[in-house]
Amino acid sequence: MILIPYVKSNDYQLFYEVFGNEDAEETVVFFNGVMTSTSSWAAYYPLFEKLGYRILLHDFKGQLKSDKPQGPYTFQEHADDTKVLLDQLGIKKVHLVGTSYGAQVAMRFAVGFPEDVMSLTIIDGTSEIDETSRLFVEGWKQLAQAKKGEDFFWGAVPSLYYNDFVAKNKAFLDERAKMLNQIDASFFDGQIHLYDTFIQDSEFTSELGKISCPCHVIWGEEDILTPRKFSELLTEQIPNTEFTIIPKSGHVTIFEQVETVKTLILGFVIKHTEL
Repeated sequence: MILIPYVKSNDYQLFYEVFGNEDAEETVVFFNGVMTSTSSWAAYYPLFEKLGYRILLHDFKGQLKSDKPQGPYTFQEHADDTKVLLDQLGIKKVHLVGTSYGAQVAMRFAVGFPEDVMSLTIIDGTSEIDETSRLFVEGWKQLAQAKKGEDFFWGAVPSLYYNDFVAKNKAFLDERAKMLNQIDASFFDGQIHLYDTFIQDSEFTSELGKISCPCHVIWGEEDILTPRKFSELLTEQIPNTEFTIIPKSGHVTIFEQVETVKTLILGFVIKHTEL
């Protein structure tokens, strides 16, 4: 079942999709990476649908299918949007799965609404950035300002993907790059708002101790955008946390190592499901 759009009280609309068992007591909520949309989870949510979970996907404000009000935003605003959406749908218990930008939203949600969260999976996430991370994102911002789809995509690839994946998947990546030539220019405006959010609001390590649910930190071994030190910091600061390193993967582990990530997410969620 697809539900669209969701209108929030401050007049912007969020695109969202609901799949699976509407009567399920627990829902798996997937949070997108910054450049993606709900379709980035197409390989993942059918597993949970098959096992009887309800699944919620949505684009953050500023992302592809949602409205793009003037930014920058805050990660707390994204978390608050999610809470209102959950309340509207009558969803009480959630397992959060977030990658990259979405991992930061998931952590903010777990801090702010601990009573709702059954488990938290963080994939290539961070609670702070260093100068190198900031410079990568500043580079994306400059590419987005030019609004040239292929140039934008290929300019971002080196900071996102591991070399072996790029070498083996040039045709796939080239197709994705060409698709961006057809995208509406508003996509790039939204991306700029999101990048500014990342640069200005990615410092909340001091709050990680407030996360009370079981947590699994997953990190791609070749991730240069959010290096290992950031995932180790999350593991040290968040109580009751497991840490898994996936070899031969860059920052977009959910695309580069799909089968491994499926196993890790599914196993962790099932382990923390109330039977």
